[in-house]
Amino acid sequence: FLALLERNVIANTSLHYRQMTLFAPTNQAFQRYLQIATKLLMCVVLTILVVLPNLATTLTNLDYAISSELDGNPPLWVTRRRDKMHDDIYVLHVIDQVLQPLQPHGTGSSSSPGPVYNPNAMQFLEHSDVFNIGQHRLRSFRQKVNQLQKSKVFNADGRHTFFIPVDEGFKPTTRSDLIDEKVVDGHVIPHHVLFTQATPDIKEFETLAFGDNVKVIISFSTAMNGREEITYVKSNTVAGDAKHSRGVVLADIVRANIPVKNGVVHLIQRPLMVIDTSVIDFLKEKEDGPLCKFYEVIMDLGANNQFLNELTLAKDITLFAPSNEAWNDISVQNILRNHQKLKEILNLHLVRERLPMDAIIHNNMNQIYQAPTASPRKYLYFNVLNHGANQTLTVEGGGVNATVTLPNIAATNGFIHIIDRVLGVPYTTVFEKLKTDPMLNN
Repeated sequence: FLALLERNVIANTSLHYRQMTLFAPTNQAFQRYLQIATKLLMCVVLTILVVLPNLATTLTNLDYAISSELDGNPPLWVTRRRDKMHDDIYVLHVIDQVLQPLQPHGTGSSSSPGPVYNPNAMQFLEHSDVFNIGQHRLRSFRQKVNQLQKSKVFNADGRHTFFIPVDEGFKPTTRSDLIDEKVVDGHVIPHHVLFTQATPDIKEFETLAFGDNVKVIISFSTAMNGREEITYVKSNTVAGDAKHSRGVVLADIVRANIPVKNGVVHLIQRPLMVIDTSVIDFLKEKEDGPLCKFYEVIMDLGANNQFLNELTLAKDITLFAPSNEAWNDISVQNILRNHQKLKEILNLHLVRERLPMDAIIHNNMNQIYQAPTASPRKYLYFNVLNHGANQTLTVEGGGVNATVTLPNIAATNGFIHIIDRVLGVPYTTVFEKLKTDPMLNN
């Protein structure tokens, strides 16, 4: 960053003659983002507060947004997470990522004759083709917003978080028909500007679709796929109606943290709230999805294996699906070569009825609830751990205790609960089992 400053005449002049607030990415941040242009970097990291005269402002005194030196003075949204260094002339904040501004790359669009600087969320949606958002297109969602006359939601002043599904997420084409006014509202978190890295996992936020009848909350979650960390957003319809089914819809964030005048936009891989895929469709929806390894294991048994057919044809099921990480355990790897044993283990993860998490908790209130699995004479046993206002669900099957890390993913024919272990494949000694199993260690 210092080398860039030394080569930029305007920046050097500003440092000597103006008070300012400076955000300086670390060397590691630059190494992670080598493709960004030098000019662009200089524009975005030099930020001056709007107040007159320009002030050197410490982190404690920063407002939730400050104006940058870019054309149109788009805001930088502030989350207090870093220490600061300052003197009477300027304030330096060290940051761990290179900031990427929302910049038009053309002269305008058909509906806007000139470049659009510092757009709000609706202006970004209307003119998304002129911004540097890669190959993503937003035409389908834009058409629904305009058709339903919901532009005011994205034009609203203030500070909000907007989730916009890309065009690839509208396959099959019938998915668009399921998006109504309430679903659009379910893509907006009012009064909070939530950037992925600064927002705690699992913390829940009410959406605009949180009213008397339908109640939808949103949270972020992260998962490892190999060495890559993937960030998801999930909508949870905790109270629904005839048009809006209860349950979780999970979507990849394909482009995160796009700053706009009235908050932040995240581009997502599919619409939230819309439940139109079966259990097996969810498993195979993406090659690098949260359960892609589970699907690979199922397919290793053959294209027409019994477990696959049941997932495809069954009308009411609950699948306790091990995460991608769960399949990396050595003891699990050894089992994969034994197809007969693998069939038994897969059946241990399937219950032939719909079991959302609240139903399991209710059934478990007075005694340990047990649910019969697709494996003959094998049951799953549940335990609920209370941590203040939070509840954690564990499931015991085949001598293995697993934690439900992501419950209530809704499908047209049931529910999926993601768990952190493969059931039926022991991974601990007897002593470790006694020490860690919540149904034994008390």
